[in-house]
Amino acid sequence: MKFIVKFFPEITIKSKPVRKQFVKNLSDNLKKLLLPLHESVRIQKDWDKLVVHCDSNDEQLRGQMIDTLACTPGIAYFLDVVEFPLGDMHDVFEKTQQIWGQRLAGKTFVVRCKRAGKHDFNSNDLERYVGGGLLQHTDAAGVKLRDPDVTVNLEVRDDKLYVVNDRHEGLGGFPLGSIDPVLSLISGGFDSTVSTYLTMKRGMRTHFCFFNLGGRDHEIGVKEVALYLWMKYGASSRVRFVTVPFEGVVSEILKNIDDSQMGVVLKRMMLRAGAKVAQSLNVQALVTGDSVAQVSSQTLTNLTVVDAATDMLVLRPLITMDKGDIIKLSAQIGTEPFAAAMPEYCGVISVKPTTRAKMDRIENQEQKFDFDLIDKAVAEAQFVNIDKIDLAEMATTEVEVLNVPIQDGIIIDVRHPSEEERKPLVIKNVAIEKIPFYELHSKFAELDKSKVYLLYCDKGVMSRLHASHLVEQGYGNVKVYRPL
Repeated sequence: MKFIVKFFPEITIKSKPVRKQFVKNLSDNLKKLLLPLHESVRIQKDWDKLVVHCDSNDEQLRGQMIDTLACTPGIAYFLDVVEFPLGDMHDVFEKTQQIWGQRLAGKTFVVRCKRAGKHDFNSNDLERYVGGGLLQHTDAAGVKLRDPDVTVNLEVRDDKLYVVNDRHEGLGGFPLGSIDPVLSLISGGFDSTVSTYLTMKRGMRTHFCFFNLGGRDHEIGVKEVALYLWMKYGASSRVRFVTVPFEGVVSEILKNIDDSQMGVVLKRMMLRAGAKVAQSLNVQALVTGDSVAQVSSQTLTNLTVVDAATDMLVLRPLITMDKGDIIKLSAQIGTEPFAAAMPEYCGVISVKPTTRAKMDRIENQEQKFDFDLIDKAVAEAQFVNIDKIDLAEMATTEVEVLNVPIQDGIIIDVRHPSEEERKPLVIKNVAIEKIPFYELHSKFAELDKSKVYLLYCDKGVMSRLHASHLVEQGYGNVKVYRPL
């Protein structure tokens, strides 16, 4: 199989040295992502494109490669093509008919050709010949030059013919790692997950920083969504997940800060701690999910006061986005189910929060605060490589793990739908239900309690964690299925 990868347009307008570096970054990223799928993958760099080759024509592998390319920053679109040696125009027609003949039945179509090299025909000649042949020898409804049902795309490059089997849209943005790294302050909700995705899409290697305000389930939920974001959009680059214990900071705010000022002070403390974490990672900017006036702490006045807590640059990708648009984008990138099911914990809720914080009053309030608690929280922060997170370690109850299904047992595939669709679980004579882990706890109570359920995921991590939670809740009919 072969894919022609077209660059995001902003890459093509860079200076020659910068463009070469961006293309190298994209090529290196694709090697890291695609080689684990098949050892024959190789990537050819050209000035205006990358060509991805693979010796296999396995359809499941094709789907995995398409999914990977579609989620890799730096790609405008890519073409799934079939390559042939270039013959005469009739040979081109026959090759095109092999791929498109049956797909044109009952539809209007047009043939479009891009050509490079010296040939005894031009692009218009080839379009007319192939289009006429397809019209005569297929059940197409007719040729339509404007707004056809189907566009048949051909590329002729010197002595090669490429018949485009399909076109897929890419993410756009810049290749991951081509822009300086950032640290995203992530809470797991709609806003922080979307803002994190947007910095990754823009080419920034994005580390994760979670302020633990006292909730174990919340920490688990944030790690789950961080892993999802990294695996889907950023797995070509190693980043860290940092957990900062903030219970002491929250307690100090509740004891010593006036009710109306607590939200702004908490945000300032998070920026101070985040800046210290960022400096330890050699990162120059923080990322937050703030949107103007969405909540009381996000008025322009309050954001100005919050930002004054640190000299570090604070990026806010969502600053002018409406909440509905944020949720819509969350659904598109796959984080909506995580955010909707995220356990919430907020230890600082003002009864009448200020929307126009005054710097002198905030500074007076903060004089009552023990700033050693910030240093203590950062000193006790846990840094872990994102790919080394073991959620199963957070399970408090041991669960039986089976290598083979049991008689009359039902396997529950708890993977994210995009992961399950890419690699379906099929076992003969075994009942399999699909319940994503973020819906498992709400739906498990509705299942037949006389049955035994075996939770399954690829690595056995999510399944062990959520099986442990169910056992803690009193369900004795839960095990883990972990095939050898």
